[in-house]
Amino acid sequence: MLGVLQAFEEIPLCSILEQIKEKHNLEKVKKKLVRNAAFGNFFGVMSLFQSGRLVKDRKALLESIQLLQQLTNYQTHLRDLPRKTLIDITSEVPETVFEEVLFDILQGDLSSAFTSPENLHLLLVGMQKFPGVLKPKKLKKLFGSPTVVNKENISRLVELLKSAAKSEKEDKKLPSVAFDLLQVALKEGAFELFWDEVVENGLLKEKSGPVSYMCYRLLGSALPLLSMEQLQLVLKGKVMLHYGEHVVATQGFKFAAEMEGYIDTFLSGCDDPERQLAVMMGFSTLTNQGKPVLLSASKVVRHLQAVALKKYICWLKDMFLRPDLDCCLDFSSNRQKQNRDNADTAQQKTARLRRWIMHRLVNITESATRKEESLVMDIARFCFFHAFFVAKKKNSQIAEASVLPSEPLNERDHTETENYFFGLLQTLNTLPVLGDTAEAAALREKHVHGVTADGKLWIFLLVEYANKLLSSEHIKAVKPFTKEQRDIWERTLQSVKNLQKKENKSDSAKVGAFQQLLLSMAIHLFKNQSETVDVLSDLLNCTERAFSKEAKKKKKTDNSEPGWVEVMVEILLSLLAQPSLLLRRISKSVFVSICPNLTKRGLQLILDVFDPNQEENEESAVVVTEESNKKTKSAQDTDEEGSEDSSDEDSTDSEDEENEEVDDNFRSQLMKVLQAGNTLEGDKSDEELDDDAMMALDKNISALFAEQQKRIQAKKDEKDRVRKEKILRRDFKAKVLDLIDVFLVKQAENPLVFDIIEPLLQLIEQCMSSDSDKQEVDILQKTASIFKNSLCRNKQYCKRVASLQEDMHDLVQRLVKKACKHSDSAVALYYFSASLYLLKVLKGNTSPTLPPPEPEKQSDSRAKQACQLLNPGCLNVQKVADIYQQALTQFLSKRNSPLTFSMFYDLFKRFPIMCKPLVDTLVEFITAAARQHQQKWFHIGD
Repeated sequence: MLGVLQAFEEIPLCSILEQIKEKHNLEKVKKKLVRNAAFGNFFGVMSLFQSGRLVKDRKALLESIQLLQQLTNYQTHLRDLPRKTLIDITSEVPETVFEEVLFDILQGDLSSAFTSPENLHLLLVGMQKFPGVLKPKKLKKLFGSPTVVNKENISRLVELLKSAAKSEKEDKKLPSVAFDLLQVALKEGAFELFWDEVVENGLLKEKSGPVSYMCYRLLGSALPLLSMEQLQLVLKGKVMLHYGEHVVATQGFKFAAEMEGYIDTFLSGCDDPERQLAVMMGFSTLTNQGKPVLLSASKVVRHLQAVALKKYICWLKDMFLRPDLDCCLDFSSNRQKQNRDNADTAQQKTARLRRWIMHRLVNITESATRKEESLVMDIARFCFFHAFFVAKKKNSQIAEASVLPSEPLNERDHTETENYFFGLLQTLNTLPVLGDTAEAAALREKHVHGVTADGKLWIFLLVEYANKLLSSEHIKAVKPFTKEQRDIWERTLQSVKNLQKKENKSDSAKVGAFQQLLLSMAIHLFKNQSETVDVLSDLLNCTERAFSKEAKKKKKTDNSEPGWVEVMVEILLSLLAQPSLLLRRISKSVFVSICPNLTKRGLQLILDVFDPNQEENEESAVVVTEESNKKTKSAQDTDEEGSEDSSDEDSTDSEDEENEEVDDNFRSQLMKVLQAGNTLEGDKSDEELDDDAMMALDKNISALFAEQQKRIQAKKDEKDRVRKEKILRRDFKAKVLDLIDVFLVKQAENPLVFDIIEPLLQLIEQCMSSDSDKQEVDILQKTASIFKNSLCRNKQYCKRVASLQEDMHDLVQRLVKKACKHSDSAVALYYFSASLYLLKVLKGNTSPTLPPPEPEKQSDSRAKQACQLLNPGCLNVQKVADIYQQALTQFLSKRNSPLTFSMFYDLFKRFPIMCKPLVDTLVEFITAAARQHQQKWFHIGD
C-alpha cells in the first residue's frame, strides 16, 4: 500500500483510512481476531505516515492521530508502538498544524505527561519542536507548573525514567525520553538540579542494571551538550564513580567499550580544545587504587586537536613526576576492600598511576592522531630518561631533568619504564615520516620508515641524546657503565659517524643496515650490559672488516669471500639465537631494510636453519644460549621469549623404565660384593655374621647403589639436555620463520622466492610426521600460514621469469610428483598448491618469443577475457599438461591416491587453459566406467 500511495497521489488518504477502519473494525471484530485487527489498523496508519503525504492532509492526519489514541488501549498486542508512532508523527508536522489541528486532540495526553514515559516523551518533543505553542504559561495550565524540571516534579521524573529504563533494557540504548529530558533541563537552565537530584540522588540509588546503564548513557550522551562548568560537575560526580566500580567488577555486562564510543563521538565532534582536554583529564583521573579505568591503549586520542594533545601530554608528564592523587576520583572494588593484606598505600597508587601514564604516552606515538616530530621526540626522550637515568639535581639545559620527581622512582618503576621504552623504540623504527612538507611526502611515497623528515634515524637522535646524558655531571645512569662498556659505547658512536660519512656514496643499503644494527645494539647496552658488550664488540669488528679497503680488494679477487649481506644475515641469525625479544625485533627490523639486497647465498644461510642434515652435522649456536637464558631470565621477564611455555614435551621416556632395567654389569658387580661378604666369613651363615662384617657389606652395597644412581641421573640429565636443546632449536626455527615471512611479503617479485618453496614444504612435512607436541604444532601452523598467505595468495609475484622458465617447469614436475607419491593427502595438498602457484607465475609473465594472441574485435569484452584466460604467457602448456595428465590418471585409477577432487577442481577453475589438454583423459575414464569411488566426482564436476 505504501508504494501505491507514493505512486498515485490522486488517491485520497481519507478514503484509504476509512477502508482500513471498515475492514479492521475494532468494535465489531470477533475476540479471536482482535490482535489481527489491531495490527491491521496500526500498519495502515504507518503506511499513510511513511508515504509522506499524511502531514499535508489535515483531515487524514487528525483521524490517524485519533485512531492511534484508540490503539493505545490494545497495549497487550501492540505494546507502546501506537504511542511511539504518535510521537514520530507529531515531531514531523509544522508548528501551525500542531497548534491548529493536533493541540486540542493531544491536550489530554499532554496534561497527563507525568503518568507514563510515553506521555512525558510526547510533551518533551512538543516543547522542543513547538516552543511557540507550549510556552511556560500554557504548560502551567496543562499540569500546574511552567517548567518540567523543578523540585516538585523530581520524584515523578525519577519514577518515569526508571520505568523507561526497564522497558527498554533489551535494546541496550538510552531511552529517547531520557535524552529529551536532558535537553529540556539544559534549555530550562536546570541541568544541575536534574543531574544532582534526578540522576545521582534518584536513579543511582536504584540497584538495577538497566537503570545504572541509563545513567552511564546519560553521562556519555551529555558530553557534547555541556559547558566547561557542567563537564566538571559531571566528571567528578557519583555517576563517574559508579561507572568506575562497574568497569573493574569481575562479572556481568561491561559498559567500557560503549563509553569509549561516547568519548570518541564527543572528541571527534568537538572543536574546543579546552573541553576536549577536560574530558580526557576527567576520564584519566577516574582511578582504581591509582590506576585509571580508561584503557591506556584507548584510541580516542586520535581526535584531539594539536593544542589539546600537547597540553594532555604535558599533564601526563607532570602527573608522572608529581602524582597528584588528590585530584583523582579514586575508589576500591569490594574485593580490594576485603583484601586487607593488599594495603591501599599511596606508594602503590603512585606506582600504578605511573605505569598507566607511561603506557599512555607510548601509545600516543602509535595512534593514528596527527602529531608533530617534536612531540614524538619529547615523549621518546621522557621515556628514555626515566628508564635509564636519574637527575642528581635540577638541570635547565635538559628538559627531562628540569623537574625532579616528588616521589623517586624505585627499581621496579625503572624496569617497567624500560620495557615500555623498547616498545616505543620498535614503533619509532617502523613509524612513517611525519609532517606536511614536500620532503616528508616524498619519503612517505617511497615507504621509508623510522626516519624524521630530514632523513635522520629516530634511533640515532636517541643515541645522541643518550650520549649527552652520559656526559652530564648532574645526571647519573641507573646502571652505570664500566670502563669497558663506556669504551664500547664510544667505539660504536665513532663507527656510526664513519658510516654516515659514507652514506651518500655507494652501498647506501649496506651502510644503512649496519648503522641501524649498531644503533639498536647501542641502545640495548643500557638494558643489559653483560649480554650486549660481547655482541656489540663482535658487530663492530664485522663492521670494520666489511668496510675496510682490504675487504673490497679481496671481494674483487675472491668470489668465495662472503659479501656484506651474507655477513649481516649471519649476525642477525646469531642475534635471533639470543633469548631476548628485543634482539628479535631488532633483527627483524634490520632484515626488512636489507631484503632488497639479499643474495642467493644469504638466503641459503637462512634456509639452512630448516635443513635437518645441518642440525645433525653442525652444533647450533642456539644451544649456547641456554645458560645465558637462565642468568638473564629474572631480569628480562617481560622481554624474553617464553620458550619454556612450549616445553610440554611428551614425557614418553618413562622414568620407571630406567628403574626397571638393571644392566648386567650392575648385576654382576652386586653378586661380587655379596660373594665377597660370604667369603670373608667362610662357612658361617648370615645369622652368624658379626657387626663389623655386616657394616662392611652394607657399606659396599651402598657405594654400589650410589654409583648406579649417579649413572641413572647422568642419563636423565643427558636426556633433559637433549630435550631442552630440541626445544631451543624449534624456538629458533620459529623466529627464523619470521624472516622468511618478511621476505615473502616485502620481496614478492624477487626470483629468490622460488628457492623458498621446497624448504617450506619440507618443513611442513617434517612437522606433520614428527611428534605432535604443542611447539611442533605451533611451527606447523605458522609455516602453513606463511605458505598459504604470504606465498600462494600473495597478489604480487615475480615478473622476470623468462630466463628461469626451464627451471620452473622442472620444479612444477618435482612438486606434482611428490604430491602423487606422498601417503598423506594433507601434505600432498601443499605440494599441489605450490605447483599451482608456479603456474600462476608462469602464466602471468610475458613470453619473449610468443606474443600474446589478440581477439579480432577488441571492443568485445568477452573476447578480451577469453584471450586473457587462454594466453599461456611463459607457460609450456604441452609440458605442463603431460605432468598433470599423469597425476590425473593416478587419481582416477588408484583407490588410495593422495590426490583429491578439490586439487583438480582448482586447477581447472584457475587455469582454463589446462582443460582442453586434459579433457581426453577425463573422457577416457568416464567412458571406461571409472572406479565406483570416483564416479561421484564426475557428477560434481557437471
